Formats: sequence, structure tokens, C-alpha cells
Amino acid sequence: MGTRRGVEAYVEPATNVTATTVVLIAHDGEWTRRALPSRPQAFEVARNLQVPVYDVNLTGYPARMRAWTARQRRDERA
Repeated sequence: MGTRRGVEAYVEPATNVTATTVVLIAHDGEWTRRALPSRPQAFEVARNLQVPVYDVNLTGYPARMRAWTARQRRDERA
């Protein structure tokens, strides 16, 4: 966290296959996903990290995340 600027947290709901997760997204779109035991704990972790936190069902993902992922895929093929 200390090495990334503008980090925001996006809480994803649990599914039949995956646990509740939080996606941490930096200002440039770089991201990481971590599983957590519950939705309230995901929000609490983000608040403890002092980053803005969003419910992905309400906000969707930021365009910068998709752009970063597309660049990574393109660079892997090059």
C-alpha cells in the first residue's frame, strides 16, 4: 500500500465458487484481489487501510483497471 498512489478498494460479493473479495486498485489501474471472510470484514479492512471503499455491484470497476489489464495482456503477447 505504501508504494502505490491513489488506491481504492472495491468489495466483490461472495459467490458459490469464491469468497467475498476486495480488489485494491491503484491510480494507474494496477490491481490485486484478496479473499476475506465476509463482506463487513472487507469494508473494515479498507477503512483500516484508510482508502476509499466501494461496493462493486453499485459502482462497477474503474476503466483504469480494465485498461491496465489490457496493457498487461498486450505486453505478454509482444
